[in-house]
Parts: sequence; C-alpha cells; structure tokens
Amino acid sequence: MSENTQSPRKPRVAVVFGGRSSEHAISVVTAGAVLKAIDRDKYDVLPIGITREGRWALTADAPERMAIADRTLPDVAQLAESETGGVVLPVDPASREVVLNEPGALPQALGEVDVVFPMLHGPYGEDGTLQGLLELSGIPYVGAGVLASAVGQDKEYMKRVFVSFGLPVGPYEVIRPREWEQNPAAARKKIVEFAADHGWPLFVKPARGGSSVGITKVDDLSGLDEAVEEARRFDPKIIVEALVRGREIECGVLEFEDGPRASVPAEIPPVTDHDFYDFEAKYIDSASGLVPAPIGDEATAEVQRLAVLAYESVSCEGLVRADFFLTEDGGFVINEINTMPGFTPISMYPRMWQESGVSYPELVDRLIQAALNRSTGLR
Repeated sequence: MSENTQSPRKPRVAVVFGGRSSEHAISVVTAGAVLKAIDRDKYDVLPIGITREGRWALTADAPERMAIADRTLPDVAQLAESETGGVVLPVDPASREVVLNEPGALPQALGEVDVVFPMLHGPYGEDGTLQGLLELSGIPYVGAGVLASAVGQDKEYMKRVFVSFGLPVGPYEVIRPREWEQNPAAARKKIVEFAADHGWPLFVKPARGGSSVGITKVDDLSGLDEAVEEARRFDPKIIVEALVRGREIECGVLEFEDGPRASVPAEIPPVTDHDFYDFEAKYIDSASGLVPAPIGDEATAEVQRLAVLAYESVSCEGLVRADFFLTEDGGFVINEINTMPGFTPISMYPRMWQESGVSYPELVDRLIQAALNRSTGLR
C-alpha cells in the first residue's frame, strides 16, 4: 500500500523594498533585480513595498516595472496592489504569518515567511530599524544585524569604530543638530577652522545618508551655508569631510560557510561630467567602474584584508561593500561601508563578485541561505 507523501514547502522569501528614505527609488530598482534573479524553483517570493509615507503594501511581482526608464525613477506607489491596504508582520516569534489588512474587510492571511530580504537603503530600513522589527518577529533576514546596521548607517560612529580597529580614516568634523540650530555662527566657525587645517574643497554630507544624496562639494566659504542646508534636508546631523586625494577603490565582502571573503576590488574612474561620483553619475548616467581594479597584486591583497577587517570591526553579517581611497603614497584610507549595497544591474558589488566567480543568481542564493542558517536574537 503506497503512502501519500507531501513534498516539503519551499522557503518563502519576503523581498521588502522602497521605504521612507531619500533612496526609495534606488531600493525599488535594486529589489527588481533581486526579484528577477531569485530561483523560483527553489523559493516562493512575496514582494512587499514600503511607500514613501511608510505604508507596507502588497505589490506586483513585476521586476520589469521596477527599473529606471527614460531617466524616470520607479516608485512603490506605482506597484502597490491597493491604495489603502497594509501588510503586517507578526511581532511574535511563535508566528511568521503575514497578514494583509484592508479597510472594511477581514484580515487576509498571506502565509508564513521564512526569511526577509530587506532591500532598503538609508534611514528607516538599512539603519537597524527594520532589523529590530524582524528580531522582535523572530524572522531571519539577509544582511547585518541591528548594531552593525546602525553603525554602518551613521558615518560618525562608523569612523569611530574603524579608528578603534586600526583602520585609516580621513579627516572629518561632525555638526550636530543643536549646534547648527542654536548657534550657527559657532558651527560655521568650527567648519572654517577645519578647512584651515585641511584645506578646501570640503564635502558636506548627511551623516546618515547614502547613494550620494544630499552631498555637496564646497570649494570655499561662499557655498558653505547652502551645502549645510542641503545636507540637513536629509539628516539634521551632518558630517564634513576633507578631500582625500587618491583613486577610488571598492571591495565586496560576502559571508561564506567558513567566514567572510573579499572579492576582487573595483576602481571608480574620475567622472568627467560631474564634480564627484554623485547620485546621477551612479544611477542615471551609468558611470562604469573598472573590474578588477588595475592596482597590482600587493595592493589588491591589502584592500581585501582591510575590507574584511572593516566587515568584522562593525560585526557585519551577510555582505558589505567597503569603499577606499588609494593615496599617492600607496596607502589606503577607508571612506565608508554599505551594509546593503546596491544590486542594480550596474552596481559594483555584484559586478565585483561576478568577476570573482560568483554569478548574480548564486550571490542572491548565498545571501538567502546564509540568512536561513542564522538565528535571530543574540548570536
């Protein structure tokens, strides 16, 4: 007599994207590439978009609608299946059931989620806030945990951690919200004195931003106030960095079974139509990097070592992209890390791993498997 056997359920991946930060559109683009790459024979997929206002929406599984088209950026609102419904994660480690709530209707169960792939960039997603929610829910997720995500988002504390681990960082100054709001003259003087020590130009940035949004290259005092206000549009805390002269080198780190490994590095060549490698150069005008970076074996080994050290210094998990300057004296200065780097078709992180022998679909699969094998909570 034959027995009825039921095939095991495929792991269900919730791809969460969009969000309330200024990097909303890039998150949508990144998620589209990941949705396209996930092996549907191996995983079930649940796309969840977060609107710019913060509503969690069930969205169409339509990667082709999530790309930049004719210089137009995509938006979760265009993909949402409903203008009002909200997706709710359980804040209960005993249940992974996701529910859709529509006004005037009974809650609709969307099934259990086994792992979340958070494709959010910037505040309200990449900064530990979503990771904290997932820890409370007991749902495994791709990428860094709460602390590493928060430190990796805040350029001030990121640099402080780097210094404590012996990583070389460039000169910087932080202007906190109260300083600029209560005594802008004193805050301005602080920046001017910094410029006197390290020279112009300076880069004025949101302290907790990414994708080069809100960054201004300031050549002299006349442009300072405008640059500060531009950065403060995205973050009340700003960071001012001195120019580090050198070649821009990036290196990817990926979690393997035996620990983190570094990819071949890439070089971002000088851009000709932009003051620096800004948002448009990265995403609209498709500035291309050199992979692998033509820096020689010795420098390659050193930047790989430093990239893994940066990953471990912040207690990262899953992945990181570490950005460096290779100075004229042959040394490296770390600029920053990204705990959830871009996965757009032109993004450097997947390109570096492709050159290192890990294809895009394999990269996505490795990240999902690493998250499934990692528990939530203290670890």
